Amino acid sequence: MGKKKYFFFDIDGTIAVGMPRYIPISTEKTLKKLKEEGHFISIATGRMYSMTVEFCEKFGIDTMVTDGGNGIVVDGKREVEALDKNMMDRILDIFDKKNIPWSICIDDERVWYTKDEIFPSAMKKVIKIPNYMISKVDKNLDFRKINSIYKGFAYLDIETEKSIEELKNVSYTRYHDEYIIIEADDKSKGIKKIQEIMGIKDEDIVVFGDNTNDIKMFRPEWTSIAMGNSVESLKVIADYVTTDADKDGIENACRHFAWID
Repeated sequence: MGKKKYFFFDIDGTIAVGMPRYIPISTEKTLKKLKEEGHFISIATGRMYSMTVEFCEKFGIDTMVTDGGNGIVVDGKREVEALDKNMMDRILDIFDKKNIPWSICIDDERVWYTKDEIFPSAMKKVIKIPNYMISKVDKNLDFRKINSIYKGFAYLDIETEKSIEELKNVSYTRYHDEYIIIEADDKSKGIKKIQEIMGIKDEDIVVFGDNTNDIKMFRPEWTSIAMGNSVESLKVIADYVTTDADKDGIENACRHFAWID
């Protein structure tokens, strides 16, 4: 093998594709081949840890970046930082004033809390993934009294989004035309923590991504690879643009750089 590389892969739209999500056969083979070649395999995802467990166990991954850079797991030990409380209080207040359905995650679990049935009913129309989240409805829910919020969701379309000036001060990602996810968007923060702990050199780090929440980890000192299905703003800053995630994108990039045979 050549020099050992440390790979950090985004999951949704990069490793996992389609609805419901699945991992292309070529991607599975490539990840296993990279490990066999002695490379380090990790993930850098916007997902909470609880939403990555099955994937990580499948590939024997125990060191990762979660929660959009706000969380890391090193040798199975987890630490995670909540979203900025002032940011969340301000934007949820705006959502209430504009009658925009929303929910929040207050722990590392596949549960979203909301004030009425409007939000889960709306989301059922667009999320077709079985058991994606459990809805807990509390008509007395007061987000101001909740100390830690790890993720937020808002059911709003693109045109409504454009009309909300306050969203300019919120870190969020749009994965669907009908909703946004409020989450940390600096995966490089988590990667840097792992880099320091493990003593990794910049030139040995490789990142793969496809969406706007991957932009901050496409740093000039690391090798960055955008999937063919990436947003244009990511492609223009990438070191290399590979084919779509469902068209052997990860495999093709790794062969291009001779990281696998």
